[in-house]
Amino acid sequence: MRMSKRGKKGFVPELRFPEFRDEGAWVNKPLGKVFVETPRPIDMKDDEEYSLVTVKRRYGGVISRGEFKGEAIKVKSQFLLEENDFLISKRQIVHCACGLVPLELAGSIVSNEYSVLRAREGNDVVFLNYFAQQPRVSESFLKCSIGIVIEKMLFKLNDWMKQKFQFPSLEEQQKIADCLTSADELITFQTKKLDALKTHKKGLMQQLFPAEGEMVSKLRFPGFREKGAWSKEKLGTVATLYKGKGISKVEIVANGIRPCIRYGELYTIYGETIYETASRTNVVANELFLSKKNDVIIPASGETKIDIAKASCVMRDDIALGSDLNVVRSSLNGVFLSYQLNGPLRWSIAKVAQGDTVVHLYPTQIERLDVLIPSPIEQQKIADCLTSIDELIADQAKKIDTLKAHKKGLMQQLFPAMDEVVV
Repeated sequence: MRMSKRGKKGFVPELRFPEFRDEGAWVNKPLGKVFVETPRPIDMKDDEEYSLVTVKRRYGGVISRGEFKGEAIKVKSQFLLEENDFLISKRQIVHCACGLVPLELAGSIVSNEYSVLRAREGNDVVFLNYFAQQPRVSESFLKCSIGIVIEKMLFKLNDWMKQKFQFPSLEEQQKIADCLTSADELITFQTKKLDALKTHKKGLMQQLFPAEGEMVSKLRFPGFREKGAWSKEKLGTVATLYKGKGISKVEIVANGIRPCIRYGELYTIYGETIYETASRTNVVANELFLSKKNDVIIPASGETKIDIAKASCVMRDDIALGSDLNVVRSSLNGVFLSYQLNGPLRWSIAKVAQGDTVVHLYPTQIERLDVLIPSPIEQQKIADCLTSIDELIADQAKKIDTLKAHKKGLMQQLFPAMDEVVV
């Protein structure tokens, strides 16, 4: 492939396969010339079983909703789906809920809340699926929806079919589709490897920590197998609990003098260990609660009881810890303790958390947790083992992010760039 420029007579992609360099600009045409609506109404029977599907937001794909008897399906106007139908959710398309029906979901049904499209002759539906993922196409979804509240907007298919975009020949469509499909297959392969690593870590944690009611783990490292049972202690007897202090959202400064952690970041950014922080602040030290290396932090509030059961070990001194954080300070290995709190003790934390709409977790509740403690050397061994797995997981996640960025860059160059949608 080579770089290509926007021509005076039309639009061409920046990146083009060699065999299409001399084919000129892509053809500007309305979507109604490449898609055709293909509803297939069914006569639903109460005593028959049907497979229902839905479309995930943000191009997340078509997925199964399960099997249901006809009598249990409230909306009686349903359409039969075939492989490679392009499915649009009329009420969720503003969130880019569209995608292709895979082979395994052919024969499923959807209600009239969906538009079922096929590629017209001379067009490749896989290419069209990638075409729909461009930012300017997602903008057209919003443009062709009506309503005031975004969650209640209704898609007007007829208006969308009049929108004009640029399309190449069928052969070039297929070449682009093959290229991007290969990128997606590689991302899927690497994602499966990531999932396998996470499953391996989960299995290790189940074996490296004693099961409920047990005092010895199933898996022990050589040199510790004859050491006997772990000890059981209330966390409050081996640790001191504190609360973080201050640091509102407006006090976060990109180039602030001090690293800081706010409770919400535990849910979205950090794992069991924190070496570097995502945020900084200029709040003076005497108005902050500063970490000591090995502190374990747990959110003091959250949306659900299981979500609040999230612990991270701070691996540096003098990091400012925000007000909605519980701080566990002890002589235990903090990394080991974080893994135990996130693993076998996660449900124990969820059980003591209070509240429904907003869940709270107080130091007095955390103090009552029973923790199982091996020798300091065995604590370190377990922490090192699980940390090494997390490093592999982090490296694999970065590899996937790199592949996704590469695919995004490919899409930006394989489709012509335009300042706006042509109508």
